[in-house]
Amino acid sequence: MITTAEAKAAAEQYREEGYAIVRGFVDGDELHRLQKETQAVYQEGLKHHATFRHGNLNFQILPEAQFGKRYVLQAYWFSWVNRYFEEFRRNPDYLKLLESLIGRDIRQIAQQLHWKPPGANVTGYRFHQDIRFRNQADFDNIVEATVTTGLAVDRATKENGCLQVVPGSHKLGYLGLSDEGHGQLMKGLTAESELEAVGIDPSSIVSLELEPGDLAMWSLLTVHGSAPNKSDHDRAFALSSYVRADTTQRGEWAFKDGQSMPLGDKPKLCKYDQLFENPGPFYDTTQWWN
Repeated sequence: MITTAEAKAAAEQYREEGYAIVRGFVDGDELHRLQKETQAVYQEGLKHHATFRHGNLNFQILPEAQFGKRYVLQAYWFSWVNRYFEEFRRNPDYLKLLESLIGRDIRQIAQQLHWKPPGANVTGYRFHQDIRFRNQADFDNIVEATVTTGLAVDRATKENGCLQVVPGSHKLGYLGLSDEGHGQLMKGLTAESELEAVGIDPSSIVSLELEPGDLAMWSLLTVHGSAPNKSDHDRAFALSSYVRADTTQRGEWAFKDGQSMPLGDKPKLCKYDQLFENPGPFYDTTQWWN
């Protein structure tokens, strides 16, 4: 359980450096349950032969025809098929961590699990800023109102592609990193010259090595990325992005006046703009990795 002092220290570091780490956000039996349920979501994803979408639920699949083995790279809004994660996304410790930054009325705009399976190869992320994934017309004061968290399900190291951040980059405005060309974050890696071209010293990059249960948090403007997994071990990472509720109508409620709010009967508009026009279920066989 996160303490008040830990939450305050994390908020202060977040404001100053654009990121923060909370050690031991989850531990003990809860950590074992988190790891077990993460594996259950992965197995659910493996049931699909290609990338699958139904409402906000999405599994990004690498098919065996191209990779020799079927892999799940990402899952989105798996709370619709996993009760544990539906409850965990609104764990009171998230409120304790976020309250001083975005208040007690909070919507969740993104829920993701990222895996970096050994052998999948396309498991790196080019350096970028998350604001590129938000339709700013749908939000007021979007940067100050949004906090993204990433929870280490497995140990995250340099070797298996841990998150890397550029401290203070949230104060530089939008830099357009990885917007050129194909714009595919998992296709290729960012060259040092690309960072230098926007005023970032590559030597300033910090690798966030995390133990299972540690949590990182970062801003929509914090420059971050990661390298591919070069180890023999998977690296699962659970992301949740939260927004102050009075700034947007997007997102699923997480907390109202500090009270935990379960999902309703139908998904709300989060990031998938075609949710209501094309809710699915359907498969996407685009071979984006080519």
